[in-house]
Amino acid sequence: MLQAFKQELTVLPNGIVPFRSPKLKVGSRVEVIVIPQEKSPLPQKSLLSFMGKGKGAFATPEEADAFIRQERDTWEK
Repeated sequence: MLQAFKQELTVLPNGIVPFRSPKLKVGSRVEVIVIPQEKSPLPQKSLLSFMGKGKGAFATPEEADAFIRQERDTWEK
């Protein structure tokens, strides 16, 4: 079975990444994959900033009520 160990580390001068684990056996072969954490180029947005932006979404409760009333009016005709 495949085992994995995850640690967040800081890169030292000359690109050295110190990784130690007491779970690793001396002399065993391992594969190391490094995934740099990049800063997001866009500022983090609040979920509330997405309100009313998607197709079929309503920015306010009043807009939703008006749409529902309009739909109900079509049912009664």
